[in-house]
Amino acid sequence: MMLKSNNDTKRIHREYLIQLGKKYGTPLYIYDFEIIKNQYIKMIQAFNELDTFQVYYACKANTNLNVLKFLKNLGSGLDTVSIQEVKLGLKAGFYPKKIIFTPNCVSLEEIKQAVILGVRINIDNLSILEQFGGAHPDYPVGIRINPHIMAGGNTKISVGHIDSKFGISLYQIPHMKRILTNTGLKIEGIHMHTGSDISDIKYFLQGSQVLYQTAIDIPNLDYIDFGSGFKVPYKQNDQKTDLSILSKSIVEKFQNFCKSYGKKLTLILEPGKFLVSESGYFLVHVNVIKQTTSTVFAGVDSGFNHFIRPMFYEAYHKIENISNPNGRFRFYTVVGYICESDTFGLNRKIAEIREGDVLCIKNAGAYCFSMASNYNSRYRPSEVMILNGKDFLIRKRETMKDILKNIIEIPF
Repeated sequence: MMLKSNNDTKRIHREYLIQLGKKYGTPLYIYDFEIIKNQYIKMIQAFNELDTFQVYYACKANTNLNVLKFLKNLGSGLDTVSIQEVKLGLKAGFYPKKIIFTPNCVSLEEIKQAVILGVRINIDNLSILEQFGGAHPDYPVGIRINPHIMAGGNTKISVGHIDSKFGISLYQIPHMKRILTNTGLKIEGIHMHTGSDISDIKYFLQGSQVLYQTAIDIPNLDYIDFGSGFKVPYKQNDQKTDLSILSKSIVEKFQNFCKSYGKKLTLILEPGKFLVSESGYFLVHVNVIKQTTSTVFAGVDSGFNHFIRPMFYEAYHKIENISNPNGRFRFYTVVGYICESDTFGLNRKIAEIREGDVLCIKNAGAYCFSMASNYNSRYRPSEVMILNGKDFLIRKRETMKDILKNIIEIPF
């Protein structure tokens, strides 16, 4: 499949967003699939010097089946963290060996399901490694290493430090090797992931050295998986991971390692947010303007039940008033309808907001709908995709029937 990037792609015009809000109702997630395609192509082109490079989409960012199918058709593999994501990937048409299953703190029984499904597996602790080696010595697996690197935009998304629950510690490598010897288990890959929202490439380079030091003593590997964590811009002039510098820093060292190792290996990266974050728009309707002694609140028809990142990670997402873009700028705190502290943006400078206006929250493609819930018994919203200039409903808005469908009423 010949991939061409549309460098002239522009963000969806606000009038089209308003039209979609009227057509499908709010709150509403909208994804521009052209942006997803362009981000995928940027990744491929950045590493085009390496003929064994592969992208595996980290689908926990957005698991809508249509997103998975679209990326599969572009040529991507799939990074999964639960057996349910594995099954979604298979339903989307991914070949089993193009799916990597990297769970943590799951039972051996869940990993055995992945064996039955035939996907690649990364194991991240010694206990499961030993049990797996005893039960399935002939099924090759990958090893997730904890490189002891603190990286990421927030402590909650820093997963490669020494006290993280993820990965097998560097200090446990001798024990790991003894397990491999005792069980005869074959290791096909070495994996790491240090965190998310990483703009400084030094953390990727530090991690790569850890992987090389570990891999050099393990024979017959097929791949080295650097994970991901690339930062995307959330506001004007925001920092982002420079892929061109990253690729130049990684490719040469990787090729040199392969020469030392005596075998050409596959280099895998697992971008999630990088591929889908900027494609997403979240539309909300302004229910009420409420002023206190010191604050003007714009209360909307959504909350952290739909969009938890600002509350959970203190994440910044740009908010625009697309109904009144030329209004006089004022300062607002944009809040939701959940019955506790529920803030999308604190003291933001936004074009004058009126009751009935539609606000657009940017960078809504990653870790937004996928983290949505029914808290306060609220319905989860619709999702719409834009592809080739047309809009398609790809998830229906929930109803009371969805809230009740798994409830079993007991007569009293």
